[in-house]
Amino acid sequence: MSLAEYRRKRDFARTAEPEPGKPMPRGKRPLFVVQLHHASRRHYDFRLQVGDALKSWAVPKGPSYDPAVKRMAVEVEDHPLDYAGFEGDIPKGEYGGGHVARFDTGTWSSEGDVEAQLAKGHLRFELFGERLKGGWHLVRSGKPARQPQWLLFKEKDEFAGELEADDLLEGVTKPGGKPESGNGKRVSERGVAKGKRKGAALVASAPAVSPAARKRRVDWAGRAAKLPGSRERKLKDAAFMPQLARLGEAPPAGEQWLHELKWDGYRILATIVDGRVRLWSRNALEWTDRLPDVATALAQLGLKAAAFDGELIAGQGTQQDFNRLQATLSGQQAGALAYVMFDLLHVDGVDISEAPLRERKALLAQLLAKPPRHLAYSSHVEGEADAAYALAAEQGFEGLISKRADRPYRPGRGDDWRKSKRRDSDEFAVVGTTPGKGARAAGFGSLLLARPDGDGGWSYAGRVGSGFDDATMRALVKRLGDAGSATPSVAITPTQQRELGRGARWFAPELVVEVIARGIGSSGVLRQPSLKALRPDKTPADLGDSDRGPVGRAARGAAMAARKSAKKATKKVAKKPAAKVAKTAAKKATKRTRDDDTAGPVRISSPDRVVYPEDGYTKAEVAAYYDAVMPQLLPEIAGRPLSVIRCPDGSQGACFFQKHHTAGLKRVDSVRLKEESEASGEYLVAGAAEDVMELVQFNALEFHPWGSHADRPDRADRIVFDLDPGPEVAFAEVRRAARDVRELLKKAGLESFLRTTGGKGLHVVVPLAPAEDWELVRRFARGFAESLAAAEPERFIAVSTLKKRPGKIFVDYLRNGRGATAVASYSLRARPGAPVAMPLPWSALPRLTSGAQYTLANTPAHLRRRRSDPWAGMARLKQGLARWRQQD
Repeated sequence: MSLAEYRRKRDFARTAEPEPGKPMPRGKRPLFVVQLHHASRRHYDFRLQVGDALKSWAVPKGPSYDPAVKRMAVEVEDHPLDYAGFEGDIPKGEYGGGHVARFDTGTWSSEGDVEAQLAKGHLRFELFGERLKGGWHLVRSGKPARQPQWLLFKEKDEFAGELEADDLLEGVTKPGGKPESGNGKRVSERGVAKGKRKGAALVASAPAVSPAARKRRVDWAGRAAKLPGSRERKLKDAAFMPQLARLGEAPPAGEQWLHELKWDGYRILATIVDGRVRLWSRNALEWTDRLPDVATALAQLGLKAAAFDGELIAGQGTQQDFNRLQATLSGQQAGALAYVMFDLLHVDGVDISEAPLRERKALLAQLLAKPPRHLAYSSHVEGEADAAYALAAEQGFEGLISKRADRPYRPGRGDDWRKSKRRDSDEFAVVGTTPGKGARAAGFGSLLLARPDGDGGWSYAGRVGSGFDDATMRALVKRLGDAGSATPSVAITPTQQRELGRGARWFAPELVVEVIARGIGSSGVLRQPSLKALRPDKTPADLGDSDRGPVGRAARGAAMAARKSAKKATKKVAKKPAAKVAKTAAKKATKRTRDDDTAGPVRISSPDRVVYPEDGYTKAEVAAYYDAVMPQLLPEIAGRPLSVIRCPDGSQGACFFQKHHTAGLKRVDSVRLKEESEASGEYLVAGAAEDVMELVQFNALEFHPWGSHADRPDRADRIVFDLDPGPEVAFAEVRRAARDVRELLKKAGLESFLRTTGGKGLHVVVPLAPAEDWELVRRFARGFAESLAAAEPERFIAVSTLKKRPGKIFVDYLRNGRGATAVASYSLRARPGAPVAMPLPWSALPRLTSGAQYTLANTPAHLRRRRSDPWAGMARLKQGLARWRQQD
């Protein structure tokens, strides 16, 4: 039946029941609702979401937990989804007049095609509510009747018993708002209905039906304690960082490797603490409410504490099943889901993460010998890599995950886990859209994609305009909004720009999509791409490591080749007259003779290679620039942990952010510092001019130091406020903002200094002497930014969300934390025009026309003309955050 029948029977001027026509909610799994309806005859209304409506049945006596009891269910008209939230009185004389109260609601699933099962007359399904749980059946009766009649009955499972719907009425209202009494039975504090000893136990406060926990005949903690490397340890009630696989061309050979199927789903981490199950995505978002089926199944294991790693799948977990998984999670279909578990890290107070993987999996296999529904064990083979890879391909899986059987669990990406993918698909960040036409006029034509160049850079990868269904299109339009700029937010070659054409709208990397493509075109963009899926489980930051597929690697290689040919063309372009400023010193830079020893000057190889294609500046001119500004640059970075942006293929090529020392650097020093992951890394430290020039030889264009020194990394000696204007903000407003920030800091007793960023904005820098603890600095910077945004919300914003920034200035305080960096004064930027981050006196602010006003071409002359260093007084200034330290 259609919603037209529902509409025909009701006068919405008289009844408060929801009128059809509201858009279908997205992003939630299909729901069910059971309502107790005091109409002419008291009955229960049983409703299941199928598509954009609620399939509905009237069940006079309500559901029974006894599989032997089959309750008549009369099919009635479909109801709109909003009806699931309806409670109250339908006026007397209207259709269905009487009181409606919600008895139970939740999500539901079915392993088969729901509409096909309904047409056939037998629907098998599961309910995940507070009162109604487990497997159920709806079977159509063969008896002739004016309205189709079905039988509703319980499946024989761990929830089955002798409870009736009327036993579970605690908390449900009847006409007049009084509580229901049902048949006089109630739920005891132990949770079992009096007189109904058989069947499911009830949670006393809900009253919610829970499965009977499996009888624990095994001392799992004792078994775990026998594993090598095990230790007693309390498990935190929080997400943990997952171990990640590094992508390879083929699965590694050797008996020390075990090979698992690469399930095509979402990575899910599970914890049980004090018997409470919680589920987490790989980026630490809680998914417990979205996966009641998995949470219920894990609770049935009967463990007090545990930590699992696994994959959420639909169907068999193959590539063809991935769309089914997404459709289920978004509410488009009521598919059943499963949690395939491949690692066990903690059992009832015993941490086994240091035990060899082979031992951990053996214990997991024992634990899942008879798994509850929705749980599965991810089996493996040891050795036989080629045979396993061939079998995975034959069965429709994406590839293999190969793991060292003798290694512990190590968070983060490393070589102990390897990934081998067989299909040409990869993940990209969405960085823009093209205008929609025709049927897509209200949306967009295609998504613009980017691939990571390293830890910090992005380059254009192409656009995808096919593979979208209506639901995905609507979700993307809502998510992306209408913010953006005509200026590309990622590196793009002139050839790619011409092929793209006009009208593109660009923004910072916003979300992640997975795309299937037929290789890479000559200009370095995807050929015949098609959207495979949105990846809400990942963020653009997740793509900044080596987790790249074959399309991504080919795209990067092709882009490099395309840019090399583009650079040849730029050599023919006449250089700007201002570029001659750097030429005098260029000869000196090219005379450097040796880079294979720490003695003598650094030799700059390939001096004629064009580094800034739009401007024609060469590597020799970049080296000459840094040689010229070394007296000013070196004090800014010397002795500080340092990150650099390296651009081996020039400013418009594949640039990447580097913070760790690397092979080949013979002059640059390093310092071992603890990172957020609690591991340690060798950070770059430049102490002399030759160190800087060696980094320039290694194609470094930008220098980004910490706000602390290497010998005292936990003590900050400066605060940086980055004033970053959003679209449609005039630079005059940025100047005004810098002036206002300075005045507010003065009122707080803090002197500040001005710097252009070489981009759109300005930096306001506050020196600290003596240095302060990073945590205090972070709290102060955040509080200052948020206070400014709260006081003038029409001008300022303290969050980086791109769609909220048009017309406002983002007061970026995030550079004020241990390990965060800000561009150094006098550093070049890898942007067209070769702009420079320039420190200035506050008196120069009114005359400033742009954050990129100073460049490689005009900076040396500017430095020769200026009479004094505008930041000269910084070293003598003594100021701190004593007031805020006392407040803490």
